[in-house]
Amino acid sequence: MMTQAGQEARASIVVNLNEVYAVRRSDGQWRSAEIIQTRGALDHIQYYVHYTGLNRRLDEWVTPDRIDNIKNGNHVINNDEQPERKLTRNQKRKHDEINHVQTSYAEMDPTTAALEREHEDFTKIKYCDSIVFGNYEIDTWYYSPYPEEYEKCKRLYICEFCLRYMKYARTYINHKAKCEQKMPAGKEIYRHKTIAVYEVDAKEHKIYCQNLCLLAKLFLDHKTLYFDIEPFMMYVLCEVDKDGAHMVGYFSKERVSPDNHNVACILTLPPYQRKGYGKFLIQFSYELSKRDCQVGTPEKPLSDLGKLSYRSYWSWILLDLLKDLQGTVSIKELSNRTSITEDDIISTLQMLNIVKYWKGQHIICVTPKQVEEHLKSENYRKPTLTVQQDALKWAQKGKRGRPSKKQKSTD
Repeated sequence: MMTQAGQEARASIVVNLNEVYAVRRSDGQWRSAEIIQTRGALDHIQYYVHYTGLNRRLDEWVTPDRIDNIKNGNHVINNDEQPERKLTRNQKRKHDEINHVQTSYAEMDPTTAALEREHEDFTKIKYCDSIVFGNYEIDTWYYSPYPEEYEKCKRLYICEFCLRYMKYARTYINHKAKCEQKMPAGKEIYRHKTIAVYEVDAKEHKIYCQNLCLLAKLFLDHKTLYFDIEPFMMYVLCEVDKDGAHMVGYFSKERVSPDNHNVACILTLPPYQRKGYGKFLIQFSYELSKRDCQVGTPEKPLSDLGKLSYRSYWSWILLDLLKDLQGTVSIKELSNRTSITEDDIISTLQMLNIVKYWKGQHIICVTPKQVEEHLKSENYRKPTLTVQQDALKWAQKGKRGRPSKKQKSTD
């Protein structure tokens, strides 16, 4: 417990921008953090802080009573240092993703580092603390480029059906009473029990899709399609009840992707995370790729949560396939059967330590027992929610003006 003298010293410290202090997080732990910005009058001032080594989605506005001078030594600073034992590359990658460790500029190539610095400077400060969306008030993670009159509102109100955004609770209540839209724009292409997916053409529903991108940017660091959405299709996942189709998450994809990207942005809203919806969206994107006779991969970079979800999904799909295979199988054959790119398959098998590089090619080296052991892991078990083939009403779109990589490989 801090002494009275310590409390008085903390109350009297001068807080300067761009300097590092001890800051108490919402979980009660103290951590070093840089002061980025201030807001409010002197008697109600708040400081925007970035915690050392953590993902920017954990940045937040704090009051002065949560800030102290590190040099005072009044607190145990928990910066989640790496364990002393040497980690393998895969172990370090898992540790960093699970603990939200931000990739340092030194780990990036020069071009990526320069772009990352520019992006960070532009989106450094998040003014919107939370949104009211349906039955939830959701804490936001990142900056989103809402129009100037909205972007500095501490709380925004967003209609869960038409995605219109509002500044005031009264406007929001009146809108909900009058809004006739009870489902996403576009057409329903999937329905199984209470789960539905809607395909939304950004050319036909530009305002809805712009609002969707602005909403998504509050929870995605790098990606937003707000300024140029017409080349994209949106796939909105909903829970359906008597009151309408309530948005759970979505993914977007280009109509034509020269790099075979089957996902541009993907998001499960925070209240619905850890319920299987993220992997459902990933599986759904690959089902569309299969029906379109394409192999696919998500656009990079993925968020740390996105990496975890994709690696878990790829691992489950590949292990489940290997479990029932007899004899040998090539990387190319796995790609043809799953619509996952060969590069994504190789990186996943390397993570699982079941592939070797020998005489210029990758050889899968695994026993049935190893596969079963992996499938017992919580990370690689069959998802609780999977796409039901007969519930998907979506026809193959053909070659979309060019041969796919899968078609090239079988010519």
